[in-house]
Amino acid sequence: MSARQRPMSAAEWGLLLLLSLLWGGSFFFVGVAVKELPPLVIVAARVSIAAALLWIASPLTGLDLRRLAANAGPLLVLGLINNALPFLLIVWGQTRLASGLAAILNASTPVLTVVLAHFLTDSEKLDAGKISGALVGLGGVAVMIGPEIALNARGDGLAELAIVAAATSYALGSLFARRFRGAGLTPIDVATGQVTASSALLLPLALVLYPPGTVAVPGAPTIAAVFGLASLSTAFAYVVYFRILAGAGATNVVLVTLLAPATSIALGALSLGERLPATAFAGLALIACGLALIDGRLWRALTARL
Repeated sequence: MSARQRPMSAAEWGLLLLLSLLWGGSFFFVGVAVKELPPLVIVAARVSIAAALLWIASPLTGLDLRRLAANAGPLLVLGLINNALPFLLIVWGQTRLASGLAAILNASTPVLTVVLAHFLTDSEKLDAGKISGALVGLGGVAVMIGPEIALNARGDGLAELAIVAAATSYALGSLFARRFRGAGLTPIDVATGQVTASSALLLPLALVLYPPGTVAVPGAPTIAAVFGLASLSTAFAYVVYFRILAGAGATNVVLVTLLAPATSIALGALSLGERLPATAFAGLALIACGLALIDGRLWRALTARL
């Protein structure tokens, strides 16, 4: 049986906060871009530009093509479940949802990761505290989605469900990525391999469905948003992500999805004029309580008083 996962160091917490800024900004960038570009075009551009930037930087980062080729199959799977699928679901969801709400729904990722890790790993099993935290966190997701998923399946409820499906895909991706710890790959190797694989999946599809000339050239703000999405929220962010994952593990690294909504909400409110319903914040509060229980310290404090 594998050793139990260790707590994060101060440096890893710092990287997690940096990652929350990078990924919180991604919801803002998408909120700008979806006003002029189709979701598939945005996502294909995101991963393709990110892959190009990482390959351009390869002489400085020590990227090794032979290491990537030896792990091509697993990297293709990772590119599908950790990039292509969740990116498409989130961008499509943001055609109907505020960027802040999308980020809050995505904050269900840690709860889903804890539940899935129980069944898919040997070192991250559920206990009473984690079960309680998972139930509270999933209750938070239910509060955010609300009854409209049943009453209006063609409206925002379906978009909200798409974000939760993306969170599930992210959870699976973070657990699958654990396999690269012993494969001799560096964080830059995995980040580059992942976005290269997702580019290979999405760019041909985008060119077939939206041939050059069929999509109007967007304005400067949209172009800047797509480039920011690719460079900051994808290329750089995934180097940080895999650095944390290599040391602290899947359950810890996905805690970033709880921190990211604060950045997204602030940017959306300041730049996009977005406002969120009270149920969104109530749901986020429940998810925060669930994560505190999953962490274990709150559960120990509560049980110690009994």
